[in-house]
Amino acid sequence: MKHSKVIDLLNSTNTLHEVTAKGWVRTFRNNQFIALNDGSTIHNIQCVVDFENTPDETLKRITTGAAVCVTGTLAESRGAGQKVEIQVTKLEILGDSDAEKFPMQPKKHSLEFLRENAHLRVRTNAFGAIMRVRSTLAFAVHQYFQEKGFFYVNTPIITGSDAEGAGEMFQVTSLPIDGSAPRNEDGSINYKEDFFGKQTNLTVSGQLEAETYAMALGKVYTFGPTFRAENSNTSRHLAEFWMIEPEVAFNDLADNMDLAEDFIKYVIKYTVDKCADDLKFLENRLLEEEKSKPQAERSEMALLEKLSFVLDNNFKRVSYTEAIDILKDSTPNKKKKFQYIINEWGADLQSEHERFLVEKHFKCPVILFDYPAKIKAFYMRLNDNTEPGKETVRAMDILFPGIGEIVGGSQREERYDVLVEKMKALGIDEEELWWYLDTRRFGSAVHSGFGLGFERLVLFVTGMTNIRDVIPFPRTPQNAEF
Repeated sequence: MKHSKVIDLLNSTNTLHEVTAKGWVRTFRNNQFIALNDGSTIHNIQCVVDFENTPDETLKRITTGAAVCVTGTLAESRGAGQKVEIQVTKLEILGDSDAEKFPMQPKKHSLEFLRENAHLRVRTNAFGAIMRVRSTLAFAVHQYFQEKGFFYVNTPIITGSDAEGAGEMFQVTSLPIDGSAPRNEDGSINYKEDFFGKQTNLTVSGQLEAETYAMALGKVYTFGPTFRAENSNTSRHLAEFWMIEPEVAFNDLADNMDLAEDFIKYVIKYTVDKCADDLKFLENRLLEEEKSKPQAERSEMALLEKLSFVLDNNFKRVSYTEAIDILKDSTPNKKKKFQYIINEWGADLQSEHERFLVEKHFKCPVILFDYPAKIKAFYMRLNDNTEPGKETVRAMDILFPGIGEIVGGSQREERYDVLVEKMKALGIDEEELWWYLDTRRFGSAVHSGFGLGFERLVLFVTGMTNIRDVIPFPRTPQNAEF
């Protein structure tokens, strides 16, 4: 049977005609008023049941969580809080829900409780809103790149390379893990007998493969799942997360920064325009939550204000060297308020430093560039004419309020001999990456790209504080239940 979405019914200007709606019962009051939600909007539609002419056994089955189909007249609402309601003439229970056992009761649940019920948490207002925002952001990502002439490339999820050189990867194998795997003479596992004929892992990044495609298609992007076997049980890390990675031929570092800033502003603006009701709800949720915090821990800006702040401000571009000087001279550093004290050039910046620069010093989003080579990946372009021991690379990180780093990118090292030297110094196997080096042998050119962790972006736009709350089923250490 054809039915209307709740969002369309609530926005309807035509009344006094018959409609059918399907959804889940959020509440049922006075044996008469059903608050019905179908996921299309954060708002429920009120359905008024003629309880005198409805069998008791049916009324008893209208419980929180039950799936129902209602048919009736869409009429102007007599009650406050909604413009229209459905005056029900026919009601069918599609799926019962035991009210005593259904975990999502019409009350405020803790986020921890909701994580333990990740398969049902999307039935709550907050998680319905978060997931609609996530979906809209994902669409905006594709729309932006497609409008700008980028080609969408699907890079492999199973790979033999470690793009970052960090070594924290999930291994993929079809060999038995009970100790009976075939061995080499030296006792090591013989991976030539494995499914792919070599040691393979789940990807940490699609960047290296995307670079090869940028060298033929010009402008490409990937958007897919990536994996890190980092045993980090924090509110900022997931073992499985989604990455957006554009790579552009003939772009230098300045072009790369321009692209990242333009991209971020576009997707946030699109989502603010499309998800006004959801974001308003999430903002109010946040404001309520903040009331229980001490003044010092409260956000300086409400959610929509924070999003406008990013849209309305040019991102401040600051070199790493300049940032170090600012941090060294800062009050929290001098008074040893930072957990990690900045003493000298070359220090790896932590989240507390990044947030100080954004929130306290510049009071706008910041792009840091020209980092020390020692703390960055092998594929980043080495700056010319730097003094020995202070070599820098054309890297850039974008820092956001409340989040810290949201984007990491660089101009890539296009010179074959320099790249080989860097790989040797870091002990990266040339044979393993022979195909990557080929792009520097045959028609190499300046090119740049960046990676943006999608969940970090969703975290920022929704105002949530734990990354586990912005992905449907979080994968973290000791947690893969759902």
